[in-house]
Amino acid sequence: MSIKNKAEKTYFDRVHSWGRISSVTALCVLLMFPLAICIDLNVWPSFNGVMSGLLKLMPIYWTTSVLEVFLYTPMLGGGGTYLSFVTGNITNLKLPCAINAMEGAKVKANSEEGEVISTISIATSSIVTTLVMAVGVLAFAPFLETFTENELLKPAFAQVLPALFGALAAGYFSKHWKISIFPILVMIVILIFSPGMGASTLLFPGIAAAVIGAFVMWKLKWVK
Repeated sequence: MSIKNKAEKTYFDRVHSWGRISSVTALCVLLMFPLAICIDLNVWPSFNGVMSGLLKLMPIYWTTSVLEVFLYTPMLGGGGTYLSFVTGNITNLKLPCAINAMEGAKVKANSEEGEVISTISIATSSIVTTLVMAVGVLAFAPFLETFTENELLKPAFAQVLPALFGALAAGYFSKHWKISIFPILVMIVILIFSPGMGASTLLFPGIAAAVIGAFVMWKLKWVK
């Protein structure tokens, strides 16, 4: 084995080793909070109550969580995937941040360079997000109730997520407007018949429509 291949193997081995450790540690920390509440208050949920709640979540969220691994991993790389699934908010922040960083560096997502750029960009995004949230909480906590209860400002707070998604999507739509037409039409039709569908569930038919539409356009030589 050459020195280069040995170094690459060592790097990716460390990524997966630390990734597994961080994932298991994060899971334990998340479970310790409700466990601490149950121990402190001496209140424990019944088995039937837990299973009833899980059965309502399994069809959507459990399926979504498995599919997200297969969808996001090729775009984020190993290190980026571990960081993203531990820190969360992949669709809104981590994925756009990684894609923009790789586009700026002109590297491909499945390359070794893309792996490193994706990991660094997602780590930076996580740190910046934590700092911004901490500053925001400390600075606006005394005035939060005034802002949210104000009748003049209340409609604006209801449109935060649509504004965020619109701003993120506008850049991609402007670059690849032909490819975006078919998935947008598909999602509009889905929302007409199922207006209550959540964004996480709508994501998967949108991705399938984008892939199918792009492939058909490429076969018809409408896009290069």
